[in-house]
Amino acid sequence: MADDYQSPRPIYMQIVDKIMLQVARNELKPGQKLPSVREMAIESGVNPNTVQRTYGELERMQIVETKRGQGTFITKNKEIVEEMRKKLQFEVVDQFISKMKELGMTEAEMIDQLHYYMKEREGE
Repeated sequence: MADDYQSPRPIYMQIVDKIMLQVARNELKPGQKLPSVREMAIESGVNPNTVQRTYGELERMQIVETKRGQGTFITKNKEIVEEMRKKLQFEVVDQFISKMKELGMTEAEMIDQLHYYMKEREGE
């Protein structure tokens, strides 16, 4: 099933983001083989060149390793995976803080609101 790509971000970067999120959530495990470029292109509904660019970017970021004749694999380097997780977490927190500041909230108000939200979620 093809993914829905609508962001102004390039499609290959949207696929990079998706794979990084899957690694961060441990849906893709260290050492796990990714689909071939052709399989991923069909699965994602994009051109194989887009997937090739995606895999190249992930390799540049050291999230994957390509083994000639075997395929592309998620890195087994736990430090790289943990660093990527922390980077993703930081980006989410940074976006949250920016949006809350746009609403005119102080740091104390953000923390109070976060505590309130978490308490409400526990009740669900």
